[in-house]
Amino acid sequence: MWSVCRLFPLLLLLLVVGCQPAQQAKEYQLEGKTMGTYYVVKFYSEQQPDLTALQQELDTELELINDLMSTYRPESELMRFNRQQTTEPVTLTPQTAKVIAEAIRIGRQSGGILDVTVGPLVELWGFGAQGRITHAPEQAQLDAIRAYVGIDKIALEGQVLRKLEPRVAIDLSTIAKGYGVDRLAEILLAHGYQSFMVDIGGDMRVGTAKPSGPWKIAIERPVSNERSVQRILALQNIALATSGDYRNYFEEDGIRYSHLIDPRSGKPIQHKTVSSTVLHPDAIVADAYATTLNVLPADEALAFANQHQLAAILIVKTETGFEERYSDAFTPFLN
Repeated sequence: MWSVCRLFPLLLLLLVVGCQPAQQAKEYQLEGKTMGTYYVVKFYSEQQPDLTALQQELDTELELINDLMSTYRPESELMRFNRQQTTEPVTLTPQTAKVIAEAIRIGRQSGGILDVTVGPLVELWGFGAQGRITHAPEQAQLDAIRAYVGIDKIALEGQVLRKLEPRVAIDLSTIAKGYGVDRLAEILLAHGYQSFMVDIGGDMRVGTAKPSGPWKIAIERPVSNERSVQRILALQNIALATSGDYRNYFEEDGIRYSHLIDPRSGKPIQHKTVSSTVLHPDAIVADAYATTLNVLPADEALAFANQHQLAAILIVKTETGFEERYSDAFTPFLN
């Protein structure tokens, strides 16, 4: 049996150790440029991280995604595929195949509303890598390009992608940014950072709550001449993506032409939905669905969102201002 004298120092040590304050988690932030926009990463850690090494890891991942999927890099994997005007099969990297597979899934589910082969029409309307236009294209030009646009004109089996029409071209801008958000989130999780926020050009994903509570994420008011907030959401363990037509457009003869192309007409959308926001566990999915809902008129978009249990909020322009319309699954996020 230990004597009291021998136990006392041990008890005192235990008391001292037990009274030590817990290490306070500190917020860290990294930022940079990618995909023609910005990225911001915030995370909480109790230990001092190697920020230089982490930023290099994040930047390397983003560079890889650009090298694979960018339409602005002539030698990206995607652009090499687009230039190959043949129906011969091409084996893709797992990353590009994953993104295209998800785009095809949602494209088919939406009846072709999400269409990653719409790129040639995006270029025709002046919203692609070739630059802006000031005059709307002629109907004959639209008809010529629509002959080789459609999600049914590509086939993917595993990593093997094939054009069913040799002139088809793919543009992953409606989904690749969300994939980038997910990849950065996965890197942070791999390092043990559970409480984080990743933002690439407005597409976001957050982890567990901050020490002070859930992450506060703002949905922007859809006006082109100022930055203001429409609604603030308190979020954790979820991704958010917003699609809008209020910044990227041109006007001719009083008609506004948005960068969002309706594959059914080959023309920019003309309805009154100015932005759509989707919440989903994966940013790649939220990104794709946000575009899908923004292309559809509000009634169709809400019906689609409710059919597929999507948490979505639409902002519709009315004669008296902006009206919010949201799906059933979005109700728990209202505050």
